[in-house]
Amino acid sequence: MRGFDRRSFLRGALSGAAVTLGLPLLDGFLNVNGTALASGAPLPLRFGTWFWGCGMNPGRWNPKQTGTGYDLGPELQPIADVQQHVSVLSGFNVNLDGRPNHPHRTGVTGTLSGSAPPKPHDVPAPSLDILISDELGAATRFRSLELTCTGSAKHSYSRRAQNVINASEASPLALYTRIFGPGFQDPNAADFVPDPRVMLRQSVISAVKDDRTRLERELGAHDRQRLDDYLTSLRQLERQLELQLSAPPPLEACLPPDAPAEGKGDSEVGHAQETHDLMAKLLVMALACDQTRVFNMLFSYGASDLHLPGSQTGHHQLTHEEQVDAELGYQPRASYFIDRSMEAWASFVDAMASFPEGDGTLLDHSLVMAHSETSFAKIHDVLGLPIMFAGRAGGRMVSGTHVAGGGDPVTRVGLTVQQAMGLSVDRWGSGSMQTNRSISELFA
Repeated sequence: MRGFDRRSFLRGALSGAAVTLGLPLLDGFLNVNGTALASGAPLPLRFGTWFWGCGMNPGRWNPKQTGTGYDLGPELQPIADVQQHVSVLSGFNVNLDGRPNHPHRTGVTGTLSGSAPPKPHDVPAPSLDILISDELGAATRFRSLELTCTGSAKHSYSRRAQNVINASEASPLALYTRIFGPGFQDPNAADFVPDPRVMLRQSVISAVKDDRTRLERELGAHDRQRLDDYLTSLRQLERQLELQLSAPPPLEACLPPDAPAEGKGDSEVGHAQETHDLMAKLLVMALACDQTRVFNMLFSYGASDLHLPGSQTGHHQLTHEEQVDAELGYQPRASYFIDRSMEAWASFVDAMASFPEGDGTLLDHSLVMAHSETSFAKIHDVLGLPIMFAGRAGGRMVSGTHVAGGGDPVTRVGLTVQQAMGLSVDRWGSGSMQTNRSISELFA
């Protein structure tokens, strides 16, 4: 292994992805009704997650009525204008199976991997977005995009394995440059010329691939598994590079935006909202230009540090230190940040629902799962996790309904997501979380 430099291999793979070209589309590629491509293939299907930290107050968040026309409690009032696009899922749990509840980790890991983690940072299985990007991501320039609104690129729940993490983009300006900078091809350009930098990286990656057999002979079983995880991502990158060497079909909706102002890059709640809105606009156009079909947006991380201007006390600290008001029945200062989170979620749904595409909107051809790592954060509860869906997944899903889980495992949600995205899977999860029951009420 003397000639093998692990760090340079990772830099090569990541820099290779950063200079690839876009895959846009045009009106002429749609059928006369705008319901599919002219070839008969469906419009692109997208999946995303939208995360906020420190949960909610169950009595103020969970609807009392199931089905369509569900009631909006105080903490769901911000979604009133987009309620027709949003389905609420309540009463779905992470089963611990004798494992400890690791604060701010067990809930999100159980939701995304289908299993409660034995240790705080264990990743028992790839996260849902990885499973879906393995299916959808090979056709686009970016297999997925990870975004965070509070300034830290390390905040990401997108993981193939414990040490294989997709870092988040924390700067709107950097995100703009990454998507619409030198590697982006104008979808309305008359001529297509393959970027020679892409061709160079393709040959470099092939050379790295050739070393695999030699390396595997020198590695132990655990390291071979880790190497295989890396090579899986590398093979996806190779397929994406191959796509960049032929002219892409253009997208009518793709209108590259102007560069945004730089975000503040911190967890002051107003700054996080501003960064979120900038990120959302860029992401909408990245999806419309078919630069990616999978994304993960973090409005705030688990153990949220959202705070007010001039305050040293963040949301997470308030959930533990603020007393429950005897008259109100909840923590008003901590709950302020729940309201701001739901406002941000509503603005995100509206941004996708307001963007026309084909015979509908970008949201109609997407499925977005909003979730948090806990229900009542004061006790780190992983029972009755708050989850919402937005979008119709290309007509596969209904929207605007409330489904009560009644204590069922949260893996029913993950199984539903995978089936809605077209994955051939009939059961998911491990231990008592394993299920073969998707949520039939959500399918059209």
